[in-house]
Amino acid sequence: MTTPERAPRVRKDPDERREEILEEASRIALADGLERITLREVAAGLGVRPGLIGHYFPAVGELVGAAFARAVSRERDRLFVPGCTPRERLAEFVARVESAEARALGRLWLNARHLARFQPALADAIAQQEALDEERLTALIDAGNAAGEFRAPDPGAACIRIWMAVDGLGAYANSPAVLDEPAYGGFVADVCRWTLGLADPL
Repeated sequence: MTTPERAPRVRKDPDERREEILEEASRIALADGLERITLREVAAGLGVRPGLIGHYFPAVGELVGAAFARAVSRERDRLFVPGCTPRERLAEFVARVESAEARALGRLWLNARHLARFQPALADAIAQQEALDEERLTALIDAGNAAGEFRAPDPGAACIRIWMAVDGLGAYANSPAVLDEPAYGGFVADVCRWTLGLADPL
């Protein structure tokens, strides 16, 4: 009886392997939730042994926080598109956060905020990502004020209120009613109009 040949092991560059692990972990986070990120689950997705994942991320909490940050950072680039006028960029932002596609990210934030009570690394990742989001949105509001398109005397406060509206909508990410009840639609846009002093709909 012959012994089946094993496929040769591929030794990847450490940076490349770390990126591969983070990509798989962030995919799991968005698809199945942060609780499903385990060394075994990530290893299975990559076709490697769990020990390899543990070599790069000895504490699974560190991997969970990094995977969350990866997923959220990628979405930030979709929320804040370059070019156009500040008002047009705001309209793109609102359209994205109110879209059906954004519900997966809403679930992820909801999931992360719950688990952060028990995972310090995740709590730190959330604080860092929130600061980056607020920085980007405040800069957009500042640009709109300078262009005369927005009337927000306190851009920082306006930014917080808009993110509260986004998070409020995200709190219903698991509710089927969001797709059926018209009152959910346009909520973030309404808050933007109010807090930025816009006379016309986005």
